[in-house]
Amino acid sequence: MAEGSVTTIIRKVVFKAEPYLPQVPKPKKKIPLQTRLLWCGVCLLVYMVMGQTPLFGATAPQFDFLAFARVIFASQQGTLVELGIGPIVTSGLLMQLLRGSDILKFDFKKPEERGVFQTATKLVTYVVIVAESIVYAIAVYGGGVSEPYFLYVMIGQLMAASIMIMFLDELIQKGWGIGSGISLFIMAGVAQQILWSLFSPLPGGDGGMIGIIPYTAEFFATGGGDIANIFFRVNQLPSIFGLCLTAGILLILVFTQGMKIEIPIVSTKYRGFSAVYPIKLMYVSNIPVILASALTANAVFIFQMLWANFNPQNNSFFMNLVAQFSTVDNNTPIGGIIYYITPPRGLEAASLDPMRAVGYVLFMIGIVVVFGRLWVELGGLSPKSAAQNLLDADVQIPGFRRSNKPVEALLNKYIPSVTIIGSMILGLLAGVSDVLGVFGSGIGVLLMVDILINYYTQLVREQVEVVMPRLGGLLGRK
Repeated sequence: MAEGSVTTIIRKVVFKAEPYLPQVPKPKKKIPLQTRLLWCGVCLLVYMVMGQTPLFGATAPQFDFLAFARVIFASQQGTLVELGIGPIVTSGLLMQLLRGSDILKFDFKKPEERGVFQTATKLVTYVVIVAESIVYAIAVYGGGVSEPYFLYVMIGQLMAASIMIMFLDELIQKGWGIGSGISLFIMAGVAQQILWSLFSPLPGGDGGMIGIIPYTAEFFATGGGDIANIFFRVNQLPSIFGLCLTAGILLILVFTQGMKIEIPIVSTKYRGFSAVYPIKLMYVSNIPVILASALTANAVFIFQMLWANFNPQNNSFFMNLVAQFSTVDNNTPIGGIIYYITPPRGLEAASLDPMRAVGYVLFMIGIVVVFGRLWVELGGLSPKSAAQNLLDADVQIPGFRRSNKPVEALLNKYIPSVTIIGSMILGLLAGVSDVLGVFGSGIGVLLMVDILINYYTQLVREQVEVVMPRLGGLLGRK
């Protein structure tokens, strides 16, 4: 089938389906900042309540197929957010890859084309929600259900909750809130994990509490012992080493986020106005890490299900090449390709198999670079798109003609380089942090910091837009 015909079919399907799709309406006028912050808080509260509401009829599953992706998908096992933002991220990843490979052809400069693509993505999200809900319910909870009725109820709960999450994200993105629901939910989930690692009073299985702060206080209050016990704890429990590592990674991320190349710009409409156009070292933001993690998580999810159903004793030669899991702890990979694209968490695990640790870090660097370069083209961040954005914002670079070619040539000196270097740093930090065991996971901390900085940038943009709306929109771009 020709590429153009696929896009034509998509347009026809969207045209027929759009009138029947429930939509969150855009606000008729711009909502005050305080009101949008309130909407963000309400959506986050609803999501967190769903994350504490258990699935009706759910039993303790033998497998946790999403264990590797809980942070990325902002999900909680056994609750209404069992699937989290997984269907939204998966459908978005699929559609972006189809567009990036030119199977789908849409011109995002035209608002109607962008609208068709967004509606098509929403349709795919519905399909993914239905598919993932059915497959996950059968694979995880199907064996513990005595009556088919309970399985249908389980599938219905997963579908309804995932659709609710999709609408919460849409509500924030349509202008009722700030940023995106996906980013907000990920940030809240990671922050919750970090706070849990710091302050949890529950027993940790090593004679002390889970939280490193109450554990340390208890350690010294009871006379202590071997001080190494608070620096390195067993079973991947929070430790002083993990706390120091987390603080160090946070400092590195904040420092690298502030590194940028500044290109001077002047306004063509307001005489005397000058500013700078920043090209950040982390130019690609957190999107490549999310895409890479989502792809890896889906691969682990699929092959773990295949292993559980067709190779539970690891006796198939061909399936063992792809994935092997422990027959004692069914969530632990022990061989195959999957083994090397999942991290050994903690110093002890990494020291037992350094090749796996190194392999995982190199894999993360490579895949984040690939998705970083892809996202620059897909997300309108290429030198050509950035040059056009500058011209559309009624600004120009001193010493350069106000046309696309010379501005694009200047940006082409920096953007490809910072894309690769920034992606390599992101992949390295995410991989090393996951292996060494930072609080909230390496990828989670990386995403949280970037999301917080993005929110800060958006709040600054809100203030700029009051004075110069078009320039404010430009400065809000990553």
